[in-house]
Amino acid sequence: MKRLPACLTVPVIALTLSASLVASAFAADPFDDKFRQLDELLPTPTDTRTASGAPGHAYWQQRADYRIRVTLDENKRAVSGAETVTYHNNSPDTLAYLWVQLDQNMFRADSDNRSVASYPSRDAWRSPAGGTGAPGGQAGLAYDAARFLMESRTFDGGYKIASVTDTAGRPLKVVVNKTMMRIDLPQPLKPGARFSFDMAWSFNVPETNVLGRRMGFERFDKEDKNDLFEIAQFFPRMAAYYDAHGWQNKQYLGDGEFTLEFGDYEVDITVPADHVVAATGELQNAGAVLTAAQRERLQQARTATKPVVIVTQAEAEAAEKGRATATRTWRFKAKNVRDFAFASSRKFIWDAQGFKKNGTDVLAMSYYPKEGNPLWEKYSTQAIIHTIDQYNKYSFDYPYPVAISVNGPVGGMEYPMISFNGGRPTKDKKTGALTYSKNVKYGLISVIIHEVGHNYFPMVVNSDERQWTWMDEGLNSFLQFLAEQAWEEHYPARRGEARNIVDYMKSRNQQPIMTNGESIANRGANAYAKPATALNVLRETVLGRDLFDFAFKEYAQRWKFKRPTPADFFRTMEDASGTDLDWFWRGWFYGTDAVDVSVDGISEYSIGTKDPEVEKAWKRAQRDAEPVSLTDQRNKGTLPRRVDAHPELKDFYNEHDDFTVTNRDRNQYNEAVEGLEDWEKALLKEGKHLYLVDFSNLGGLVTPLVLEIQLASGKKTIERVPAEVWRYSPKKITKLIITDEPMVGLTQDPYLETADTDTGNNSWPRKATPSRLELYKTQQPQNDMMKDFSEKLKTKDAGKNGTKDANDGAKDRVKAAQQAVEAGKAVE
Repeated sequence: MKRLPACLTVPVIALTLSASLVASAFAADPFDDKFRQLDELLPTPTDTRTASGAPGHAYWQQRADYRIRVTLDENKRAVSGAETVTYHNNSPDTLAYLWVQLDQNMFRADSDNRSVASYPSRDAWRSPAGGTGAPGGQAGLAYDAARFLMESRTFDGGYKIASVTDTAGRPLKVVVNKTMMRIDLPQPLKPGARFSFDMAWSFNVPETNVLGRRMGFERFDKEDKNDLFEIAQFFPRMAAYYDAHGWQNKQYLGDGEFTLEFGDYEVDITVPADHVVAATGELQNAGAVLTAAQRERLQQARTATKPVVIVTQAEAEAAEKGRATATRTWRFKAKNVRDFAFASSRKFIWDAQGFKKNGTDVLAMSYYPKEGNPLWEKYSTQAIIHTIDQYNKYSFDYPYPVAISVNGPVGGMEYPMISFNGGRPTKDKKTGALTYSKNVKYGLISVIIHEVGHNYFPMVVNSDERQWTWMDEGLNSFLQFLAEQAWEEHYPARRGEARNIVDYMKSRNQQPIMTNGESIANRGANAYAKPATALNVLRETVLGRDLFDFAFKEYAQRWKFKRPTPADFFRTMEDASGTDLDWFWRGWFYGTDAVDVSVDGISEYSIGTKDPEVEKAWKRAQRDAEPVSLTDQRNKGTLPRRVDAHPELKDFYNEHDDFTVTNRDRNQYNEAVEGLEDWEKALLKEGKHLYLVDFSNLGGLVTPLVLEIQLASGKKTIERVPAEVWRYSPKKITKLIITDEPMVGLTQDPYLETADTDTGNNSWPRKATPSRLELYKTQQPQNDMMKDFSEKLKTKDAGKNGTKDANDGAKDRVKAAQQAVEAGKAVE
C-alpha cells in the first residue's frame, strides 16, 4: 500500500494515471470509438419517420379488406376457397401493379425452400464411433428426416389458382414468381384510390409432423381415426408496401415470417357438421353451430372467475366415434387485423373465461383434444389471461375481443387472436394414465405466453417479420420473460437472464442480431434469446426499470397498428429515456463482440494527513507488518551484541527510533496547516482508503461496471459505473475507488447481470471456479469375436427404432431435414 503525502494531490495523481493509460492505449492501437453515433447506419429521418422515433405527420400505410369463403374437405385433406380483396392505396405513390403472397407454394416440390436445401458437409453424414453420428461411425439419416426428404418431392403442395378477376369477372393479368404473384392493374392505382379483385384457389394440406411449417393436419390413426387441422397461410394475402421498403416481396423460404397490411375480415368456414372451429375474430352465428347448452355456457364464461367448459370432453369423445357427412358453416368477423387463421376438429374440447380490466374486455378460450388433458384444462386459459394482464402493463390494453390457444401439431405459432401451441401429457406405460413432467408443464405455460404475447408484437405493433425476425420474436421473448417472472417465484425461464446467453455470446458462430430472418443460422439464440437478454440488460443494468419501462411503453403506444423499423425502436428508446444508447445498439445489435471484463490489478493508497503523530505511527505499523528477515530470525537470542555488554555505548538514538515524533516534526506540521481552510483540515483527518483498479475489456463489448466491494469489517457495497467509463479508452481503464476502511475483495458483475463470458477473471483476489470431477472406470480393450456382428445389430436396431441420439444427430447435421422435422414444433 502506498501513502499519498496529501489528500489534495489525489485527483492529480488519479488523472495522471488515467491520462497515461489512455495515451498508451492510443499508441498501441488505433482508437476504436465504441460510442460513435449510429448516424451512418440508421436511415435519414423523414416526414413519415422522425428523428425521435415517432411516426411523422405524413405517415401512411396501406390497407386490405377481405371477404373469404373457405371449405375444408376432411376426406381429401384439402382446402378450397374464394376471396374478394379490396386494396386501399393510402400511399402518395401511383401503383401500376400489386404483389400478393402465395405462401402455400413453399410446399411445392420445386419451391426454393426445397431446392436450396443443402448439407453442411459430407462429414455430416458420417462421424466416428462415439460421436454424434450414426452408430459405429457409419453414414446415417433419421427415419423422419428421410421421410421428409422423400415426401417433400412427391407431395402435391402449393396453390392451384383457379381464377384472378376483377369484380366484373374479367380476368386480370398475373405473373407467379414462386411464392409471390404480381397482378398487373388495368389502370394505375392512384393515391387515395382502391381496387377490388376476386380469386379462387385450392391446395392440399400438408401433414405437420412430416412436411408442415406453421400449419397442417395431425392424424390420430392409433386413437380414434380422426384428424386435427390447424390452417394458416390458407388464402393469397396482399404483400406489404411501405415508405421504408417499397414492396416487401422477398420470397418465403420458411424462416422469414409474414409482413402484412391491416384490414377487416369476413370469413365463412365450411367444415364437417360435427367439427368445432376456432378462428380469428368473433363468431357471428353461434345459434346455427352451437347447441343451446353450449351457448349458455359461453355466456356464463364471460363473467366467470375460472374457465367454463363450452364443449365438454364427453361431448368431444362422443363426436370422435362418428364422422358426419353433412357440412356446417361457421361465420367470423374480425376488425383491423393483419391476418386470419383457424383450427377445426371434432376432437376439440373448448373452455373459456372472460377477462375485463381497464380498457381490455376479452374472452380467453382454449381448444384441445382429450390427449391434452389434464394439462390443458388446468393451465391454457389461465396462461392466456395472465399474458394479457402482464403485457398490458408494458405496452397497451389488449385491443381485440377474443384470445385463443389451440393444441395441435404446431409447436407454437401466432396469428391475430389465435395461436397454435404444442405440449401434451404422456401416457404411463404401466397404468395408462396421462401424466406430465415439470418440463412439459412449464413448456406449455411458456409457449402460450409467447404465442398469445405475439398479439402485441407483431399483430398490433406490425413490424416487418420477413426482414427483421428479432423485432417481434426478440421483443416478445423479453416480455415473455417478464410475464414468466410474474407467474411464480423461481420460474424456470429459458431466455432473458444474462447468464443464459453466455455460451452463444462466446460462440464462433454468433451473428449480429441485425441479420435478415432468412440468413440466421441459430434462430433461437440470435432472434429470440440474445435480443431478449439485451433488453433485460438495458432495463436492469443500463437504464433502470423506470426509464426503460416508460420508453418501451412509449414505443408500443407510438407504433400500435403501425409498422415500425429498427431505427424507430432505437430512436424511441433513446428519445423517451433521455439517454444516448448508440453504443448499446452498436455492440449488442450490430456486432458480435462479447462482454468479458477482467480485473487486472489493484494498487492501494491512503491519504497522508501531514500530522506526524498519525503519519509516523502509520509508518511504524507498515514496518511492523513486514516479514522478519531470515538473518534476524536466526540472530535473535543467539548472537551477542556489544551494546548489550557495554550499555555506555547507547545514546538518544538507541532510545528513540525513526518513528519517534519530535518537536521539529510538530512545528513543521503546524506551519503546513496554518493556512488551510477548516474543510481542508477536516479532509486531512478523514483517513480514507484509495484504490486504483485496472480493468481490461477483453471481449470488446463495452458494458457498465457493477462492482461488489468487500471491506475488512465484512460489509459489502455495490458501486455501479456507467458504460461511458470506457469512452476514451475502450480496452483498458483505471478506476479510482475510495472506501472508509480497507478493501479486502472486489468482484465485477457479482449478480451475473451483464452476460460476462469469463467470470474467472472478474475477482480480486482471484477465485477458484467450482466444478465437478467425475470418476469413471476404464476398461481394457479385449478381443471380441462378436464385435462386428454386434455393431451391425446396433446399427440395424438404431434405424428400426429411430433412437433419439441417431435422430437428433441427423437433425443437427442436415439443415434441410431439420427444417422439416422441426416444422411447426419450434416456438415461432
